[in-house]
Amino acid sequence: MTFRTLDDAGSLAGKTALVRVDFNVPMEDGKITDDTRLRVALPTIAKLRDAGARVALLAHFDRPKGKVVPSMSLKPVVDDLEHLLGAPVRFADDCVGDEAKAAIADLDAGGVILLENVRFHAGEEKNDPAFAAQLADIADIYVNDAFSAAHRAHASTEGVAHLIPAYAGESMRRELEALDAALGNPKKPVIGIVGGSKVSTKLDLLKNLVGKLDRLAIGGGMANTFLFAQGVDIGGSLAERDMAETALEILTEAKARGCEILLPVDFIVATEVKPGADSRPVTAGQPLSADDKILDAGPATVARLVDAMTASKTLIWNGPLGVFEVPPFDVATVAVAHHAAALAKAGVLIAVGGGGDTVAALHHAGVVDDMTFVSTAGGAFLEWMEGKPLPGVEALNV
Repeated sequence: MTFRTLDDAGSLAGKTALVRVDFNVPMEDGKITDDTRLRVALPTIAKLRDAGARVALLAHFDRPKGKVVPSMSLKPVVDDLEHLLGAPVRFADDCVGDEAKAAIADLDAGGVILLENVRFHAGEEKNDPAFAAQLADIADIYVNDAFSAAHRAHASTEGVAHLIPAYAGESMRRELEALDAALGNPKKPVIGIVGGSKVSTKLDLLKNLVGKLDRLAIGGGMANTFLFAQGVDIGGSLAERDMAETALEILTEAKARGCEILLPVDFIVATEVKPGADSRPVTAGQPLSADDKILDAGPATVARLVDAMTASKTLIWNGPLGVFEVPPFDVATVAVAHHAAALAKAGVLIAVGGGGDTVAALHHAGVVDDMTFVSTAGGAFLEWMEGKPLPGVEALNV
């Protein structure tokens, strides 16, 4: 993986950097409830300011569908960003045109301005060349620091990158380096954990991974589909029974590619999904009633997965092992997360996780800071795991 970073940009003094960030933050009553995405952008902003560049921040918020929707303005972000930066942040009522150019030109070296929601323009999501040219017209260089939007070929993520010198920001660089270490050029043996509810939503992911991993552990509702395909009684558990043949094809492909599949050998069963519900461990193959639901991996499965991680050099994780949101069905996910984090902290395992449920599960386990890297990119992370090219990244390639 070769891509241009700000270290390749030369002198930036007096230049304007158009920085694509992800400020699609959660808000309630006009107030940000989680400023993580703002904090992620700070290293890039600081690096550009220190280099004497004018920093024009470009982002989307919500889905205005190419129209100006006042409730979807980025203006409420300014106060929080100023607080985090410890410096003034101006705001422009548009992201292109004479008004944006004049506002940027009025900045001092190291000044920061937040441009209005790029999705207020229909040309953004259409990747319209004319709109991309308007974006390029307001800056000297383009910096993409929004990996989470890199799977979209939009004007602000892909089109503009071909029109002016383009570089990866610090957050984008860190993400790409971590992902390359996890799956691009990993230290072997490599183990993957894929959980979640449906095989059908992760077919491309599974098919890509069995050709790249030494071991792949499958958990959550997905595992039930594989167990059902093998004739294991899963009672009334969540499963895609119509995907049984596909599951068997994936197992066959994995064997042919030399990837060992680790399915649950035991599980935790209950008749209802509620906090503190009565539950019991069951060994795979034992009969279940129609009311029994498999809601978590069992202790023997956890022990086998812990041993497999200990024997590995790299871990890539997407999806929980059970219904972690409802204790006591979080036990397996938490136990495995703690072991992965301990190995990563000890420097003996590169442990990378990503995807919405995975991030939530790792936060629930309290291990996010000890993992090698946790991606909050969601769809972009999943498409990268599926082996699909990401337009926003491809545009930065050397």
